[in-house]
Amino acid sequence: MEVFQDYALYYNAFYQDKNYMAEAGQIDTLLKKYGNGAGKIINFGCGTGRHDIELSKMGYRCKGIDMSPLMIETAKNNSRKEAVEIDFSVADIRSYVPVEKYDSVISLFHVMSYQNSNEDLLASFRAARAALDKNKGIFLFDVWYGPGVLSDKPSVRVKEAENNNYQLVRIARPVMHDDRNVVDVCYEVLVIDKESGKTKVINEVHNMRYFFKPELEYYLKQTGFELIDNLDCVTLGRTNYESWTSYFIARAV
Repeated sequence: MEVFQDYALYYNAFYQDKNYMAEAGQIDTLLKKYGNGAGKIINFGCGTGRHDIELSKMGYRCKGIDMSPLMIETAKNNSRKEAVEIDFSVADIRSYVPVEKYDSVISLFHVMSYQNSNEDLLASFRAARAALDKNKGIFLFDVWYGPGVLSDKPSVRVKEAENNNYQLVRIARPVMHDDRNVVDVCYEVLVIDKESGKTKVINEVHNMRYFFKPELEYYLKQTGFELIDNLDCVTLGRTNYESWTSYFIARAV
């Protein structure tokens, strides 16, 4: 399941328009609604740490784990630039054994959709349950949402970006597998050096599983959680056939 290898080097450029502050605001709203609000959070699959930085500024005490050393290195650099103290470390969410307890576990930007097998998903859920401090601890994550994905199927998409040194072109070609509820997103990234004009090509495949509410409710129950809500990631309203992504909120029991 190792992804974001070479691609991690250019991740920030492609998502520089992503509104991490607004998304952190959504998480803050949901944690206050369903949990105890500000407290200790661990982020499963923290990436470059942008959500954690914004949540720290809101008063949360954050820890972030990710299996990509490049992502963690970038997250540490980002937190230093923002003068925010956050503990980032390399770890696999499927086998992570927490050394302390937290008020909430969050997992954003579809990290759980990278758990393609039932075994990987259950292992991640068990690790999340083990990290929670008490029975009222909250587990909040987002996924590709099956009804929306199948109503508006993935298509070829092209995105351009740049940083100080490179022009970047990303082509995403989807391959759907109906027998596994998985979409292989085949990325081809053209990295063009602004000074020399030389082009490097990066190819990566990200295997994304889409989920339905009844199956997630079942898996959560098997791992010590009660599903208490699921909401459209854009509107925070009820999900429907236009909801491509959904937050799921569960309480430890």
